[in-house]
Amino acid sequence: MPAFLHRLGRLAFRRRRRMLALWLALVAAAVVCMTAFGGTGKLDNTFSIPGSESQRALDRMKTDFPTFSGTSAQIVFTATDGQKVTDPADSARIRAALGAAASAPQVAKVVSPFDAHTISADGTTAVAQVRYEVPQSALEPNALNELRSAVSGANQQGMRVDVGGSAFGNAPSESHRSDIIGVGVALVILTLTFGSLLTAGIPVVTALFGVATAIFGALSLTGTVSISSTAQSLALMIGLAVGIDYALFIVSRHRFHLAHGMEPEDSAALAVGTAGSAVVFAGLTVVIAMTGLTVVGIPYLTAMGLAAAGAVLIAVLVATTLLPAILGFAGTRLTPGPGSRAMRREQAVGGAGETPSAPPATASRAPPGRTS
Repeated sequence: MPAFLHRLGRLAFRRRRRMLALWLALVAAAVVCMTAFGGTGKLDNTFSIPGSESQRALDRMKTDFPTFSGTSAQIVFTATDGQKVTDPADSARIRAALGAAASAPQVAKVVSPFDAHTISADGTTAVAQVRYEVPQSALEPNALNELRSAVSGANQQGMRVDVGGSAFGNAPSESHRSDIIGVGVALVILTLTFGSLLTAGIPVVTALFGVATAIFGALSLTGTVSISSTAQSLALMIGLAVGIDYALFIVSRHRFHLAHGMEPEDSAALAVGTAGSAVVFAGLTVVIAMTGLTVVGIPYLTAMGLAAAGAVLIAVLVATTLLPAILGFAGTRLTPGPGSRAMRREQAVGGAGETPSAPPATASRAPPGRTS
């Protein structure tokens, strides 16, 4: 394995433009496939445990009581300006709004607050139930917006209308602000650690390549395979974590070699051959652990495990192919500056007994004067 990875790292370093173009093409292909065959609008958040008693009860509910087997929404009517929902004018507006809600897409039944007696004691608030025959993940993209529009006519002076419930609360979040903040914090920490923005940026950039390929690739399968928003989030978080971590193994070893006078090409190849072996072993261990979730037999967990395993596998491929190509573009600019803290640290490590070494099959390529 070290000899193979050494040759692979040298090849990626020498053919860096082709390697970068290949990964850009892979990301572009994943985006095209996602646009054509999938997307976030087709994520399936349905949770089921085949064979369990609770699942059999839910399946029986769908057969015998389909109106109560799907998701639901609530419409809250609040009277203002001292009025009450039981006043003739207000009650007429509520009934008209409920009639419009009943004609909204995929609505199975609307339960009036006057029939269900879901009116507050002071008469200022009434809650209506809107039931669907399908789970939240099976709702049409505009179904909830149509429901809001249907009841908006009652939202006039003297009454406020709010729509909510599980049909809205389980919708996948469209915001990835926390992920962006996390990447920014990681970049700052790496910059302070290495004392170089270029060195800190390389692991982040390669990790983003891997995450983009994994996420877009997973979303392209949502048209044929059930993938939840949780699986997407898990793949994103694990992909970023291991992508940065694995790249750091190799970049740190590469800078160690550069600090001891090795040429960039030999250094990158040797770093991939040595630290890359640890990356492959660690990555395969995580892949096996994540795919082990399929043994549980729960489709929801199976999708999570396979999505995370795919993200880790791509992170390993990026670290052993794309990363040495980017190291080739960086050249000698990753070498710690003379007298810098990074140079003193690398030389101290070398002085403690660690010197660059090459795999047996490639020892002849080591620079003259180096231990092979």
